[in-house]
Amino acid sequence: METIKKNYKKGVFTVVLLGVIFDPEKRKILIGRRENDPHIKELTWAFPGGKPEYGEPLEKALEREIKEETGLEIANLGTIFARIPNEKDELLLIYYLCEKTGGKEKAGYDFKEIKWVSPEELEKHFTTSFHPQLKEYIMNLK
Repeated sequence: METIKKNYKKGVFTVVLLGVIFDPEKRKILIGRRENDPHIKELTWAFPGGKPEYGEPLEKALEREIKEETGLEIANLGTIFARIPNEKDELLLIYYLCEKTGGKEKAGYDFKEIKWVSPEELEKHFTTSFHPQLKEYIMNLK
């Protein structure tokens, strides 16, 4: 990683798109469990998502990554938050609010397990930093 940092100017990030998939009827959010994350070793539970390909529209990349990891098709309701995580300052995380529109729920790609949790219990699953503004947004979903 040090070599990559030297080859780029200050402020170049690896972009990661994350879907906060909310079920308004059950008031639950979908998360997935990872093992041996290559970017953040402390990471266990996370929102589904991943990195876009060069030239790929961000919305299409988010849909593709979520389908690979969860088997679900989603409606992207818009960007809700962006941040640089405390654990890895080379990452730029962009969060989108999403709703399930179809597909068959199944953990895939780098998720070992997926589950729906309430906003109140969400943070206890995360072993990495959880930004207070993101938490506040999620707690106010209706």
